[in-house]
Amino acid sequence: MLEHLAFSGENLQRGKVWTLLTGLFLHGDPLHLLGNMIFLYVFGNTLEDILNAEKTLSAFFLGGVLSFLVSAFIYDPEVLMIGASAAIFTLAAIAMLVRPLKFSFFFLMPIGLAAIIYFIYNLAAVYYGYQGNIAYISHVIGFVIGVPLGIGWSRKWVENLLITLAMLFIYLLLGLFMFPALLQLL
Repeated sequence: MLEHLAFSGENLQRGKVWTLLTGLFLHGDPLHLLGNMIFLYVFGNTLEDILNAEKTLSAFFLGGVLSFLVSAFIYDPEVLMIGASAAIFTLAAIAMLVRPLKFSFFFLMPIGLAAIIYFIYNLAAVYYGYQGNIAYISHVIGFVIGVPLGIGWSRKWVENLLITLAMLFIYLLLGLFMFPALLQLL
């Protein structure tokens, strides 16, 4: 089933263009699906409230399809790619630029901060060459695809980006001071 429904450069070369969509709906295991559903709920719900369902859905599919296409130039053609993570990263970038201060009870932080932290984590994974079955590069590509959409759909994107970066700075500063204090308690 995977060889007919998962995306790969090889499948695309063989004319299996449907894998650009079907690959988004396949997941490796229930935990992979659950993680994506939580992130999709947080970022997708935020965008539907602000933009609308059509824009959110179009951004999801645009991010997912383009991430697969760009990734085909990076990964070996026979590598099968599944999951909606890159598409959700597209939504995360847009949400960060549209409404960064909306608080997420799932992440216990504003969604702009959650988006930038997870983006930085994936950048680090790419930089340090983490291996495994996670396509970190595709996540980064998905986020980058979302940035121009977020810019286009937000009149205050510069202000929202600065707010996100300020929250990240405060978060890192608090962590820097709280971590040694926590170590002393242990």
